[in-house]
Amino acid sequence: MRHGKPRLMPGTSAEHRASLVRNQVIAMIEHGKIQTTLAKAKAVQPYLERIITLGRVDTPHNRRMALSKLHSKDAMRKLFALAPTQFATRSSGYSRITKLGPRKGDGAAMAQLELLS
Repeated sequence: MRHGKPRLMPGTSAEHRASLVRNQVIAMIEHGKIQTTLAKAKAVQPYLERIITLGRVDTPHNRRMALSKLHSKDAMRKLFALAPTQFATRSSGYSRITKLGPRKGDGAAMAQLELLS
């Protein structure tokens, strides 16, 4: 049983959370950095780190695993072109969260999630 197990982005269903995280990871791979709320950035970062770790070794199995997680062939191709060269010397810690301050409209804490080079 769950018994109050903490999770990021409360108030959303599991399907919505999974879809949002997947879309954010695809945007990160395509653009290199995104601006989002702090809660979403903290939820996306561990998932992104795992996907990049898959992308460091270009094998058919890793490509299939990445495609099953990302649901985007273009993002998968870009990941396997980018990760082996950009993250060859790193064992982990491929991204950084930078706090930007409150959003003007509703005061939500904003952050920038970016890939390190």
